[in-house]
Amino acid sequence: MQELKTDILVVGGGLGGVAAALGALAGGRSVVMSEEYDWIGGQLTSQAVPPDEHTWVEQFGVTRRYRALRTGIRQFYRDHYPLTEASRAWGDLNPGAGWVSRLCAEPRVGLAVLQAMLLPYIGGGRLTILQPYRPVGAETEGDRVRAVTLKQRDTGETVTVQAAYVIDATETGELLPLTGTEYAVGFESQGDTGEPSAPAQAQPHNVQALSICFAVDHVDGDQVGDKPRNYDTWRRYQPAFWGAPMLSFKAPHPRTLEVVERGFTPNPDDDPLLVDADQRKGGGDMNLWTFRRIAARRNFVPGAYASDICLVNWPMIDYLEGSILDVSEEEKARHLQAAAELSHSMFYWLQTEAPRADGGQGFRGLRLRGDITGTSHGLAMAPYIREGRRLLGVTRVLEQDLSYAVRGDLGAVNYRDSVGVGMYRIDLHPSTGGDNYIDVPSCPFQIPLGALLPRRMTNLLAGGKNMATTHITNGCYRLHPVEWNVGEVAGLLAAHCLATGRTPHQVQGGDAQLAEFQALLAREGVETRWPSIHAY
Repeated sequence: MQELKTDILVVGGGLGGVAAALGALAGGRSVVMSEEYDWIGGQLTSQAVPPDEHTWVEQFGVTRRYRALRTGIRQFYRDHYPLTEASRAWGDLNPGAGWVSRLCAEPRVGLAVLQAMLLPYIGGGRLTILQPYRPVGAETEGDRVRAVTLKQRDTGETVTVQAAYVIDATETGELLPLTGTEYAVGFESQGDTGEPSAPAQAQPHNVQALSICFAVDHVDGDQVGDKPRNYDTWRRYQPAFWGAPMLSFKAPHPRTLEVVERGFTPNPDDDPLLVDADQRKGGGDMNLWTFRRIAARRNFVPGAYASDICLVNWPMIDYLEGSILDVSEEEKARHLQAAAELSHSMFYWLQTEAPRADGGQGFRGLRLRGDITGTSHGLAMAPYIREGRRLLGVTRVLEQDLSYAVRGDLGAVNYRDSVGVGMYRIDLHPSTGGDNYIDVPSCPFQIPLGALLPRRMTNLLAGGKNMATTHITNGCYRLHPVEWNVGEVAGLLAAHCLATGRTPHQVQGGDAQLAEFQALLAREGVETRWPSIHAY
């Protein structure tokens, strides 16, 4: 067994993990970061999910480093892709011209930019990346984590890493049970949280659906392959509240729950510069092809792309048949295999049975683009995990802290210990407990430092979606820029604590200590308050 020592260990190399590493490195510390998949970047890359962001993302409401990531992606296209002159000159270039985000791009481009952001620290000897490794054990001493054991996916070799601070940036909060840190999972009860949308009884196995996304294009010729395993079973599958077979273009509308039929028209030849990716205007998902499109061929010179590339992250591939949290490895593998079968079945249905506008059936020119997602099986490298374990923190973010129905024009709760901002609707997908969407307005909100700190453990920090939200508020704190902000602050906090000799709880609890840390965040480009915009 290999043993390593470092100042700060970041377990998980998704968006929160990369941001945590960058924050810790900015503080002058040595970092070991692990990642269980072949790509760092999580949601943005291995899970193949274009960023879900708020309306004002181009002006404010994200950290300086997250903005550098977005700027870097656009510059990568300008430097290396055959853009048209109009697209090259487009200041807010949206390579995919998707309606879900102002920056829909191919996962490999995000990967390249993230790697570039980390490379100077690898070269300088302060960053070690262990990949593909996942946590399998931890050693604790009282209320501290002493070391974490990581296992290599393919060889089975293990590495034990000792660190002064440990940041859990895994997709599902893997370190929480391994370290004995208290946490919540699933749906809390209304008696526990007081949330208007919570049930009377806690439902620990009721979590949002995961999805295994995939990319497709549409070219000439018959691209249909073998019928997937269990296709006929999935073809008949219909959740009680769905209103149609899941393999169809019909699904509940997230905001109204009315069963609506989406459209699907490959390569509509629309002008990418006219796409208005503003989530306030309804989400744009009625056209499934353009909703999460990651390459719009008209952004590129003629002939560079034979087809648009469409990213499939639709309601119809939400896997509802069970949770992968706190179950055996065998049950987890079974659910992930079934989720992959659902996605493969959806693709085959699109090729062979989907209704077309001309009255025919099937889009036989559709191809899986596993080369875009980095896999031989054609799907995303990793499942898109919307909800994992959440630590029980010093502060817990509740629905009534930010729900517009509760707060109205008062806006979200103004946290004394704010270390960041975010904005998204409370967007809960259908769940493993049989719930339909919960999708309600929220106010622009803050990220309280206390939600990154376990109540008891002193050197373990949340680095992403495992912060102290509830099942409900996870629905708006789980998105790309918020996950990044949480991770970046965790890295900066760990470095700050090493520099000052203070604990994270001392920084959060003392007014002077908190003000000093918030001033550091301001210098690092982390916004902690939403701006007030006044006439003049």
